[in-house]
Amino acid sequence: MASSKTAEDVIPSQALPTDTIPVENNEAPNPNDVFWDGEDDRENPKNWSVVRRWVHVSIVSLLTFITSLGSSMLAPTVPDVMKSLHSDNSELKSFVVSIYVIGSAVGPLVAAPISEVYGRSIVYNVSNVIFLGATVGCALSTNVGMFLAFRLICGCSGAAPLALGGGSISDLMELEQWGTAMAIWGFGSLVPPVRLSWIHRRRRGSYFQVVAPIAGGYLSQDAGWRWIFWVIAIPMGILTVIFPFVIRETYAPVLLERKAKRLRKEMGNPHLKSRLDTQLSRKKLIFDTLIRPSRILFRSPAVSLIAVDTAIVYGYQYLVFTTLSYIFQDKYNLSTSLSGLVYLGSGIGTVLGIFIIGYASDKVTKRRKEKALDPETIPPEVSLWPMLPSSILVPAGLFWYGWSLERHALPVVPLVGLGVFGFGMMGIFQPVQIYVVNTFGKQAASAMAAATVLRSLVGALLPLGGEKMYDTLGMGWGNSLLAFIALVLVPVPLVLMKYGERMRKSDPNLR
Repeated sequence: MASSKTAEDVIPSQALPTDTIPVENNEAPNPNDVFWDGEDDRENPKNWSVVRRWVHVSIVSLLTFITSLGSSMLAPTVPDVMKSLHSDNSELKSFVVSIYVIGSAVGPLVAAPISEVYGRSIVYNVSNVIFLGATVGCALSTNVGMFLAFRLICGCSGAAPLALGGGSISDLMELEQWGTAMAIWGFGSLVPPVRLSWIHRRRRGSYFQVVAPIAGGYLSQDAGWRWIFWVIAIPMGILTVIFPFVIRETYAPVLLERKAKRLRKEMGNPHLKSRLDTQLSRKKLIFDTLIRPSRILFRSPAVSLIAVDTAIVYGYQYLVFTTLSYIFQDKYNLSTSLSGLVYLGSGIGTVLGIFIIGYASDKVTKRRKEKALDPETIPPEVSLWPMLPSSILVPAGLFWYGWSLERHALPVVPLVGLGVFGFGMMGIFQPVQIYVVNTFGKQAASAMAAATVLRSLVGALLPLGGEKMYDTLGMGWGNSLLAFIALVLVPVPLVLMKYGERMRKSDPNLR
């Protein structure tokens, strides 16, 4: 953004070199602008050492892993929690778990925009402290109201790495590395899935069980349910202490503002400013950033379209997983421990999707950059190509899963269908993350929050009707209904790839 000051306002000996400052629309470089000192400036996070950048991504992924445990480890112990807290309210049993997901929808609306004012690191650090305190609060709760309040706070603060992870990756990595980096970051949240993980059924002991819930079940049985939160609090406490020493600020506008402030003091030139400075008052800037996610969600056609698509697929993921255990117990007479293994079907498909799609995305992006005359002109829509086959795989997996159960096929057959569904799901989520981050640049965290809030709400609410739907329609037609709705969304990537550039040019949030 050009300054209102002229070159005459600057003392020549105190003017900054401008040969490395980007110039837009053929404007003359402003000597008061502060930017990176060339393409190799070590202050630019993208020029940090390879080890340092990947350590940042790995630490954020580890943080995502630990906060995700806060939801899923509790799942199989809800009856013990309710009994210990002297409550037999059946509605609160499900709410004890789902309130975390509600917090995950609310948290990004605050964490993401605030990170675009004060930077990523301070939001990470404050959220870590709040999450640690709320986790300890859960362990020490003496009644249901107290427990629910701390669970909500855990959900809000624990959503910070989910809200900021994509933005941190865009700060650190070049475009052709985003696929792999997103895969590592996403893996942290998928090993201990943040899901509506508990549903009671007519059969005793029919609970959702996958890695974290199984661990939580055994831990609760041997040491009591409160130790679930102590086990989460211990590594979280260690991470909270080391985080400020390992993770540095990566958000370019904040780093450049700090650089401008330092240079104004060193050079005695009050007119120096960051080229990325919006020149808004702090009050106006905070207000604008807080409403930015909602504004992006409702006023950006591309984000609105993506949010609906991912919300439906995300809701399907929750619905399938919250009903999977009791369905296999009913149809195949599996024990509670064996029914936990059925989650390996979608789990294997999901993990394969994360790394295969991430690797393929990086390879395709690198090849296109090498062929392009100007790599900077490659449109963000090219990253959406994995959505084309994946949008078919999602309904195909649902059809496969539903009708193989309806026909009483061998247990492995519907699990393969869930594997197809899981792979397709990742083929939608990962390209969307890359596209949103690439499109919105320094507003990436807010854009990610806008896309996240709708899917979190759908993920929290849709499973509540899953059991009744399957009881009414059966497994075949119940999953077919979901698949038919998913088929309606098949054109979404085609629309974005064809009209995405036009949408971006008309998007008021990108002007």
